Amino acid sequence: MSIKDTVRKSLKRGSPLFQAVYRVYYLAVCGLYNLVRLTTRLDRHLVLFDAFQGRQYTCSPKALYEQMRSDPAYENYRFLWAMTEDAEKKNRLADGRTKVVRYNSRAYKLACARAGYIVTNSMPLGFFRLRKGQQLIETWHGTPLKRLGCDIAVDSNSVNTADEIHKRYRKRVRKISVLLSPSDFYTEKLTSAFDLKGAGKNVRIIQQGYPRNDFLCRFTAEDVAAIKARLGVPEGKKVILYAPTFRDNQKLDKAYSYSFTLEMDFDHLLNALGEDYVILFRPHYFIANQFDFDRYKGRVINVAGVDDVNEVYVISDLLITDYSSVFFDYAILKRPVLLFMYDLELYQGQLRDFYIDLDDLPFPILRKQEELEQAILDQLNGGFRYTETYEKFNRTYTPMDDGKASQRVLKEIFPE
Repeated sequence: MSIKDTVRKSLKRGSPLFQAVYRVYYLAVCGLYNLVRLTTRLDRHLVLFDAFQGRQYTCSPKALYEQMRSDPAYENYRFLWAMTEDAEKKNRLADGRTKVVRYNSRAYKLACARAGYIVTNSMPLGFFRLRKGQQLIETWHGTPLKRLGCDIAVDSNSVNTADEIHKRYRKRVRKISVLLSPSDFYTEKLTSAFDLKGAGKNVRIIQQGYPRNDFLCRFTAEDVAAIKARLGVPEGKKVILYAPTFRDNQKLDKAYSYSFTLEMDFDHLLNALGEDYVILFRPHYFIANQFDFDRYKGRVINVAGVDDVNEVYVISDLLITDYSSVFFDYAILKRPVLLFMYDLELYQGQLRDFYIDLDDLPFPILRKQEELEQAILDQLNGGFRYTETYEKFNRTYTPMDDGKASQRVLKEIFPE
């Protein structure tokens, strides 16, 4: 084995040497950050945004940013967006009031120390310390079906034990000022998942709807046509969105990324449906697999690179998912949803378990692909009904999503 390979193996994540080196680095970062935090004046008119650790321009941070930028009430505020290099290339946001900083860079850490407000949909990084007068607005990224954080009871994750996950959530919640919520259910479950009652910290919950869902209540036919044209989705086709989540026990060895064993046979599905259907495939952003889409010649389209999932929602006639939170948001459109839960016993019994009794959901649960294919044909050929049970589902989980959540949330966060 070469010296280079030996060093690389020694520095592999999880090795004692890696942990020691990383610990020294982490302490140095925290020390420098705290020095800046203590010697830099807080800018109460500077707002820092990020979504999915800088990977995308999307979700509630995007909705709140665009509302602030367009509303004269916030004309005195300036904005920073934290993005990875790839995300920055796709999203040219820089203007007179907006600048982009590289996520987790020196400029990003300085922004975390200076910004009066930080809006994020994922956990703040470990070095971050909330300073007096500063607010971190945690929007999170979906109403949960599967258990989160401190509610996870089994060691099924290939990266962390349940106890490690609990400690991480309890530690990070001390950095949150505000948590957004779209419903009573969401408030209850996130309070439990973050152990807000046991954290000894008063986190303010603003239950005014989900800003990221505003677009689902306001989009136009022109929006749909433009999105289809950009993604190469032919007009006149029935569009199916397949959006599975990751599995906690399917991890790639090379990094802290998850793989995904594709149980959907696209060849069989396309043959069963015929030429009038197009499938959009959007795996969870954790999933690092590379799938070969060229062989399907435009009948299966990779939409993993579309930052804003709302865009693929509104052009889809039907959603197929499993345990993902996407069906809560998609239900606002009052369109058919199918749950392809081929590994239900494993997922429920050994991986996550659920907050909701699946029998209470208004959506068909399919275990075999043949059942799924027949259900698609039934739902998209006259069989779908927006039932009373479906309507009750929306009243329970998205009762305030009316296209104006961003406005209401901002009024509660920012001073007049």
